Amino acid sequence: MTEPIPRILLHMFTFFLAMAGLSSLDFNRFFKKSKVMEAQILYISVAMVMAYGMAQFLLALLWN
Repeated sequence: MTEPIPRILLHMFTFFLAMAGLSSLDFNRFFKKSKVMEAQILYISVAMVMAYGMAQFLLALLWN
């Protein structure tokens, strides 16, 4: 089991990495003009899922 501080930092780093990667996509053309909040919720949710997957992969690779 790894220490909590490096795990938290790794999850935060991968979240910001996922947000940077997703910023290159144009989510606006998939949503209606009046559904801005729903598009933002999906954007953050997808970034969280991607960050979790990346962090778990790196944790398994580095500490196992």
